[in-house]
Amino acid sequence: MRADKIYLRALELDDIEFLFEIENNRDFWEISYTILPFSKYYLEKYIKESNHDIFSEKQFRFVISIENKYPVGLIDLFDFDPINHRAGIGIVINNTQRKKGYAIKSVKLIEDYSRKNLQIHQLYVNVRVDNQNSLDLFKKLGYVEIGIKKDWNYLDGQYIDEVLFQKILGSE
Repeated sequence: MRADKIYLRALELDDIEFLFEIENNRDFWEISYTILPFSKYYLEKYIKESNHDIFSEKQFRFVISIENKYPVGLIDLFDFDPINHRAGIGIVINNTQRKKGYAIKSVKLIEDYSRKNLQIHQLYVNVRVDNQNSLDLFKKLGYVEIGIKKDWNYLDGQYIDEVLFQKILGSE
């Protein structure tokens, strides 16, 4: 899948260094609920053993890349529910690649793919109330706030609320 120079593709073994950098970046741990670093061995095993079947695994991780070569982030479909035609989205863009439009293009690509290839009717996303960039991104893309999960995440000795957004995908 691509839009302009942005591609979404499956993880490859060549992505091991990038995946290692993202998964072990402590700045991202609070959104991924990670509490321990990942080894390259574990990440390589994860890539090799992934069967790339969203129907059996209920999730799929895409690499966001420029010109199908340079990885800049990851976007996931998770909690895939083919019966009710819905899934969650998770996205992370490497710190050095933010504010370049990659997130908005990637979300639009995943929406299009989800609608056309997986017959997904609705997507949802969870965003911490203090993550203004993500709140702005999903509002701009037409996601509707449907609730606040009070005291949802515990971080640095305090509880933080989380916003639940939903988007009903049209038949475009």
